[in-house]
Formats: sequence, C-alpha cells, structure tokens
Amino acid sequence: MKDMIKNSLILFVITLVAGFSLGSVYDITKAPRAKQEKLATDRAYKEVFADASKFDEKKVNTKKMNKFIADEGVKTSQAEIETVVEAKDNSGKLLGYVFTVVSKEGYGGDIKFTMGVDNDGKLGGISILSINETAGLGMQANTDGFKKQFKGKQVESITYSKTGATKDNEIDAISGATITTSTMTNGVNAGLYCFKYLAGGKANE
Repeated sequence: MKDMIKNSLILFVITLVAGFSLGSVYDITKAPRAKQEKLATDRAYKEVFADASKFDEKKVNTKKMNKFIADEGVKTSQAEIETVVEAKDNSGKLLGYVFTVVSKEGYGGDIKFTMGVDNDGKLGGISILSINETAGLGMQANTDGFKKQFKGKQVESITYSKTGATKDNEIDAISGATITTSTMTNGVNAGLYCFKYLAGGKANE
C-alpha cells in the first residue's frame, strides 16, 4: 500500500513538472512564433500586392460579408474570408485589398491563402499559407505554374477548364486534381465577391 502511494506521488510530481516545463516552453516560444507568423503573413501580402507599402486590417462584419458572398454563388461552407486588409501606398492612399481566404473543400482539408485585388478589380496574384493536398497532384496548386494563372485577371468570377483555358475568366485545371482546382477557384471567387461587396459600399451599410 505504501509503495502504491509512493509511486502515485512520484507519478504526480513527474506529471506536474512536465506540465510546468511544457507551459514554460510555450510561453518562451510564443513571442518568436508570433513574430515569424507575422513575417510570413507580411511576405504573403507583399507577394500578392507588390505596389503597396503598408497594409492595414479593415474591420468588417464578416457574417454579413460572407452571406453576401454566399448569395453571389459561393457557399460559406466552401469558402470564407478570414481577414480583409487595405493595401496602401506611402502616402496612405488606398490601392486595393488583400484578402485571407479559407476554402473548406480541399481533398486534404482547408486551403488557406492570400489574394490581392486592386481598385480596378484586377488580381495581383495568390499566395498559399497552408495546404495539405496529395503530393504530385493537388499540391501542384502551390506551384508558380498554377498560381500565376490568376495574376492579372480582371473578371467578376473565375472558372476552370479540363481541356485548356480559352477565355479570360478561365484557368487550366490541375490534371487529376479537380477537387483541389475547384477549391482554389471557389476561394478566389469568394475574394472577388468580397471586393465587389467592398467596392459597392455594402460594408458601410
């Protein structure tokens, strides 16, 4: 009985020390991790909106905004706007927006990316923040060859073609990865509809 109590106390102390140690490590690494995440986000913003000098988060009613996006044709269960950032020049003039999009129907889970749209509605490109699709197939969404298809497009929405894009609003689908292609397209369209929402002044209503 004494041995059982002794062993239980030892186990309790080990667990307590381990928990304290993990908590301490988390606290110590919290600031550096936050700094690295911010640097990665800033790089992604700059990648999709190279002309901007500063980026300021814009407060919007995301519930109302995502309902507008759903009404435009993208279901909120598939793609949502997580953050809206105003892209500005050195003088503070608004050049456009950067959206952080979470598209929720990827083959391997959510795909999170940023996209830039200037005041004329032209896409500055996309930068993927997190993706877990199939190697050699869906992961091609994170290659320059796929991402550059979106850059410079100035359309209300984008679709994809399995036989070769021929129209301004089309991109080439990733061979063997239709689900990933659809996920990315829906996500980009959510961003384009978000731009329409902001440009139309609905965020101020």
